Amino acid sequence: MIQINNALQPADFSTRLNQFWDLSAQKINQIDAQYDAAKGSPVFTAQGQYTTRGWTEWTQGFQYGSAILQFDATGDSTFLEMGREKTLHAMAPHISHIGVHDHGFNNVSTYGNLLRLMREGKVAFDEWEKNFYELALKISGAVQASRWTSVKTGGFIHSFNGPHSLFVDTIRSCRAVVLSHSLGHVFQGEGDLKINLLDRALQHMKATADYSVFYGEGRDIYDIWGRTAHESVFNTKDGNFRCPNSQQGYTGFTTWTRGLAWAMCGFAEQLEYLTVLDDVDLQPYGGREAVEAFMLKAGKATCDFYIEHTPIDGIPYWDTGAPGLAHMGNYLDRPADPYNDFEPVDSSAAAIGAQGLLRLGNYLNEKGETETGQKYWQAGLTVLDSLFKEPYLSTDPNHQGLILHSIYHRPNGWDYVPEGSKIPYGESSMWGDYHAREVALYLQRTLNNETYYTFFGALS
Repeated sequence: MIQINNALQPADFSTRLNQFWDLSAQKINQIDAQYDAAKGSPVFTAQGQYTTRGWTEWTQGFQYGSAILQFDATGDSTFLEMGREKTLHAMAPHISHIGVHDHGFNNVSTYGNLLRLMREGKVAFDEWEKNFYELALKISGAVQASRWTSVKTGGFIHSFNGPHSLFVDTIRSCRAVVLSHSLGHVFQGEGDLKINLLDRALQHMKATADYSVFYGEGRDIYDIWGRTAHESVFNTKDGNFRCPNSQQGYTGFTTWTRGLAWAMCGFAEQLEYLTVLDDVDLQPYGGREAVEAFMLKAGKATCDFYIEHTPIDGIPYWDTGAPGLAHMGNYLDRPADPYNDFEPVDSSAAAIGAQGLLRLGNYLNEKGETETGQKYWQAGLTVLDSLFKEPYLSTDPNHQGLILHSIYHRPNGWDYVPEGSKIPYGESSMWGDYHAREVALYLQRTLNNETYYTFFGALS
C-alpha cells in the first residue's frame, strides 16, 4: 500500500522539475538526431536505444507530442518547430486510421496540444493554422467513433482486436471523440444519418465503467473494488458480455497496472470535461448527476485500488496478480524493487496513474470533498516523488529514455532482459516518457499558478 506523504507540496518539486526538463530536452534531441524513422515509430528501448515493434504505429504521436510539451514547459521554440514540422509531415495517416483505438494517443498529443497552445496564447494566432488543427481533430474523433460495436446495454469503440473487444485503454481516446463533438463536427453515416459523437463517447465511457472496472459486487469470485480488466469480450451476434480477458496483463482476473492507470487518468479527465458541457447535453443519459456518478465511482475505485495494491513508494509491479509476486514476501510493505528476480515493475503505469490521482484529487477538492480529494492529491505527489528521481529518472546521457523500468508486453516477452537477469529492467517506453512529461507539465503549471492544463484547453 502506498505510504502517502501528506507533507509534500508542489513547491518541493521545483528544482527537480528543472532537472527533469533539462534531461527531457537531451533525450528528445538525441532521438531526433539518432533514430532511424525508416524503421517505424520508436516504441521502447533495448540497451538504452529506442527500437520499434510491429503492432500498430500507436506511439508516434507521443514522440512528436513530447517536443510540443517540452516547448510548453520551457519556452524553447526549437521544440515547438520540431513538434509542428513533424506533425505536419508525419501525422496525417493517423487522422484517418480506421484500424486502431489510439486516436487520443496519436492525435490529441500532437494536433490537440498545438491547438491548445494557440488557444492559450503561447504561440502566435494564425487562422489557417488553427483551422488545420481543428480539421485534423474533427476527423480524428469521427474516425475513432466509427469503430463502433452495438451491444445490449449500449455500445463501445472496439479495439484493434476486432468488434468483440473493449479495451480499458480506449477511455483516453474518448478525448478525440469529445473534442470533435465540441468543435462542432457533424459525423454522418449511411444515408447522411447524423451520428452524435458525444453520445458515442458517453456510451463508451459507461461501457468501460460497467465492464472494465470491478466494484466488489460479485461479478466473479475475484471481484474486488477497483480491479480492472484489460479487455472485455462480447458476443457480437447477440450483444451479450462474455468474459474479462487480458492481452498485456497476466489474466483477465488480475489487474494489469498500466490498464488500471489508463482508467484512472481517463475517468478523471472526462469528469473535468463534463464541466464544459451544458446540462441539456447530458439529459438523455439521466442528467449531469447520473453521468458524474458513474464516472466518479469508476475513478475512485481505480484510484483506491492503485493505492491499496502498489508498494509504499507508489511504483507498481506490472500486474497485481503476476505469479512471481508470491515469492516476494511482503512486497507491498516496502519500496518496489526493479532489480528483483521475479517480476518487473512498470514505471509507465506510475507516470499515467499519478496524473489520474492528481486530477481526481483536484476535482474532488473543488467539489468540496476535501478529505478524499487530498488523499488522492497527496498520493499523486508521493508517486512523483519516487518517479522523478533515480533509479527511475534516467540521468545517463547515453540512454535515450527519460523514465526507466517501463514494461511493454510481458506475456509476449517483448522487453529486453539484461544478461544475468531473470526479468526486464532499465528500459524506457515512448508512452511512459510522454506521460511523465505530461504530468510534469501539469505539476509545473500548478506550481506556477498558470492556466490549468487540460486536453480540452484546445477548445477555448
